[in-house]
Amino acid sequence: MVQKTFEGAEDERVKELFIRLVQHLHDFTREVRLTGEEWFKAVDFLERVGKTCTPTRQEYVLLSDILGVSVLVDLIHRPDGGSVTDSTLLGPFYVEGRPKAENGSDISGEVTGTPMFFNGRVLDSDGTPVAGARVDTWHSDGEGSYDVQMQDRLQGEPAMRALLTTDHDGRFWFRSVSPRYYPVPDDGPCGEILRAANRSPMRPEHLHFWLHAEGFEPLISMLVRGDDPYVERDAVFGVRRSLVVDFVRHPAGETAPDGTRVDEPFQTVERTFVLARKER
Repeated sequence: MVQKTFEGAEDERVKELFIRLVQHLHDFTREVRLTGEEWFKAVDFLERVGKTCTPTRQEYVLLSDILGVSVLVDLIHRPDGGSVTDSTLLGPFYVEGRPKAENGSDISGEVTGTPMFFNGRVLDSDGTPVAGARVDTWHSDGEGSYDVQMQDRLQGEPAMRALLTTDHDGRFWFRSVSPRYYPVPDDGPCGEILRAANRSPMRPEHLHFWLHAEGFEPLISMLVRGDDPYVERDAVFGVRRSLVVDFVRHPAGETAPDGTRVDEPFQTVERTFVLARKER
């Protein structure tokens, strides 16, 4: 009966989505013989998820992530394989209004940590450089915290995130601090799910990227440290083997990729991203 109420929808996709949603929700309710008390707890949980969301914390995104829905949607539309770089989760720590930065800039925001030098390149599937591509990047500090989690310490200023643009050869590069593995926020409703399931909240060390270029499909991706202890058990299922890379360690006194001498241990990361052209 409920499904029929959506048959008058003018948008065929809206009709399909709601009819199937009601079908599966009702099937689930019958299958587990959901009680009234359990349903009210579920509604209360969703209400608390909404109240936990802020401009710098997206608890609904985290809920989608820890239930594996975010990565499933991505896999359906961008399966593994092919010539272009694999995509993965956006994550809950992306924010708009990030600062623009010139190539070679230090985007750490003066956060202390092990220096990291990143060199990237953006190509099309034929190997042609993509000039003028906009590259969003963001990551945690050496203790596993993002700038939005350190608002007081940073006086609200952004750190470890920036928008760069590729040069004529499709290259972009920057300096920052090396990130670290960290737990997803577990002090809210999503943490209750993880604890109830006896699941780890940890994510492996990684760098986020969101690439845009005219004539190409946007790419949301991330690079994961290959020797991280949590690379095989990411709390949000976002690791793809093709995105696992080396964070190469260098001793103090060596010359960094930008030609400067670094008087402390540092790390380097390199990666080429391949974008898919939009279908006409």
